[in-house]
Amino acid sequence: MIAGWLNQGNIIMVEQMPIFGGYTGGLEETAICDVATTLASFTLLNGSFHLDGPIHIRWGITTARETLQVAGHAAAAIDAHSDLLLANQYYPIAGPCTEMCLLETAAQAMVDTASGRELLSGSAAAKGVATDSTTGMEARIMGEAAIATAGLKVDDVNQLVDTLVKTYETGYAKAPTGKTFQECYDVKMVYPTKEYMEIYDRAVAKMKNIGIPLA
Repeated sequence: MIAGWLNQGNIIMVEQMPIFGGYTGGLEETAICDVATTLASFTLLNGSFHLDGPIHIRWGITTARETLQVAGHAAAAIDAHSDLLLANQYYPIAGPCTEMCLLETAAQAMVDTASGRELLSGSAAAKGVATDSTTGMEARIMGEAAIATAGLKVDDVNQLVDTLVKTYETGYAKAPTGKTFQECYDVKMVYPTKEYMEIYDRAVAKMKNIGIPLA
């Protein structure tokens, strides 16, 4: 496949998602694996950019505290020593039209931005496995959180993200499934429902209360 793509002059995205708590072990080992596979995607597979996404072995998400640490350290290390294009995939545990999903997505966007990733790919709500469970509102909070983080000191971002993660990490076992795209959007106008707009506003208010400088 790679040979064919190169012959066609295609842009090549290589994706890998190391599993925290799997064969690679804990935080440090998974971060090392993440860096190694990211570099391999360019050196062995001729990738144009790399799509990351460390996954928590228990919860199957990228927004857990541990997977955010892995992604953040791996990206920061590579960004400090190269000009490679780095991206990250988003798999929050909660579904659309829930405050938890928006907060999870925002936390990862902040980590990705502060650690030097150029591309954010998401957000695939409900772990990316539920039918019709992705909407533009999750992408909106991802973008707004990234913009708010740009220019902040890493130490300040760490403190904000730590507080933000605490607002949702105790809810993994009973994470809300949310609603389908058809249930929380006007499908003809492709516009979120009043309910989802209100939920979005509550999530933004909670983030502002934490100290995240959203517009």
